[in-house]
Amino acid sequence: MHRAPTLIAVLALALLTAACGGSEGKETDAEAPNAVGQAVTAVTVTSSDLPRVISASGTVTAWEEVPVGAETGGLVATAVYVDEGEYVRQGQPLVQLNDALLRAQLRQQQAAVQTAEANLARDEAALARSQELKERGFLSQASLDTALANQRASAANLASARASLSETQTRVDQATIRAPVSGLISSRSVTRGQIVAAGSELFRMVRDGRLELDARIPEAELALVRAGMPATIISDQAGQASGAVRIVTPQVDPETRLGVARVALSGGTALKPGMFARAEIDAGSQPSLTVPAAAVVFRENRAGVYVLAADSTVRFQPITEGGRSEGRVAIAAGLEAGQRVVVEGAGFLGEGDQVRVVQAAAAASAEAR
Repeated sequence: MHRAPTLIAVLALALLTAACGGSEGKETDAEAPNAVGQAVTAVTVTSSDLPRVISASGTVTAWEEVPVGAETGGLVATAVYVDEGEYVRQGQPLVQLNDALLRAQLRQQQAAVQTAEANLARDEAALARSQELKERGFLSQASLDTALANQRASAANLASARASLSETQTRVDQATIRAPVSGLISSRSVTRGQIVAAGSELFRMVRDGRLELDARIPEAELALVRAGMPATIISDQAGQASGAVRIVTPQVDPETRLGVARVALSGGTALKPGMFARAEIDAGSQPSLTVPAAAVVFRENRAGVYVLAADSTVRFQPITEGGRSEGRVAIAAGLEAGQRVVVEGAGFLGEGDQVRVVQAAAAASAEAR
């Protein structure tokens, strides 16, 4: 009678123990995948030739900006012939200054030249007669020397009068301010009735109307840019324009770490000096470190990849992209050849996570489960 309850108690205890053991085994099985890490695929960073397009931005400027000033001063501007935005030819009149006084001086000096020419002709004739008389013995040497001195003085006076005439003629010509080169008038600072001082700037011109973009390029990509490379210039206000790299400046800004490539714009563009624009420079095929585009993820607004360590953990490595082509990303900075980076599964990782590298099909199957 007493054995039945005891037997029942023993059986119940055994069943309870078995139930607990089974539960622990299931928990261990459930935790097994976490113990080995998330299934991912990985690739090795390699170098290959890719079409390279270098993106840059900057300000549109004049290819050569020419200031136009007054060479003579103290005169009133009586006429202004051109305005901003007009295209002018070399030698075209831009401003007329009041040259009435200068022309009066010019007439005086023309008369002075005529007087000096007459005096020289008279003294040359006197010298010729004196020489003839001296040869015949009718004139002393002193009188001949006097006639010679008079002729030389008249010649010097004529040269001085002609020099003064030339100076005044030059000032008269300078009273008409002309375009030193052909180009576009970009600014004007003279008005009719203004007294113009010598050396003051009256206009600013864009020589030949040619513009260029001062494209700012990171120092890591600056060495890839060469003169003559084609470029596409894009502006939100003026649309697109074509161009070519004219020159790459030899300096890099020590604060921004940016260099400058001057991209000459083709004619007929709607871009204007001072506008902001972007440039896409075709650098051709360049050897570049590349990774699959799926390997690039963003953490805290930074592009980067997860680099696989020897202990199967990962760390986030920020990168600088150098362009994309056919599903691959060129790495401008941040990685070295031979490093292994995570591809499939990179978007689900965090810093220091443990992973296990599998084939692509196995990773997809594990993710599906």
